[in-house]
Amino acid sequence: MAMAIGPAEGGEEDELLSAINTTPLVDVMLVLLIIFLITIPVVTRTVPVTLPKETNQTTQTKPENINISVSREGEIFWNDQQIPGFRDLVDKMKVAAVVVPQPEVHIRGDENARYEFVGKVVSAAQRAGISKVGFITEPPARGG
Repeated sequence: MAMAIGPAEGGEEDELLSAINTTPLVDVMLVLLIIFLITIPVVTRTVPVTLPKETNQTTQTKPENINISVSREGEIFWNDQQIPGFRDLVDKMKVAAVVVPQPEVHIRGDENARYEFVGKVVSAAQRAGISKVGFITEPPARGG
């Protein structure tokens, strides 16, 4: 490796040096390589756990399932029949909660409904002692 210290004999002093010094670049790359080699084993070590496999189960509508729909305005429907108030919903759920086997409650909330309306239905199911509550959603469009 050659090193230019000053102008060559008989040359001008204003001559530009056109060679690129790559030594600092190589030093930085070696340091980064060493850092990556040290940190990668630390990052890949995690607590060994068995993660659940993703499954998408289709809803099997049984006659004993309870379908509760919540409209955009907050109206509540029990199997397509409108429920006049929150207290009536809790009373109907208490009756359904004692049936053996206990029916599942499927909540279908309008996408533009306020969370408060759907939250009231979940709260009613909790008060009544319903153990299986699910939300019905539209599957995403294919490829999107």
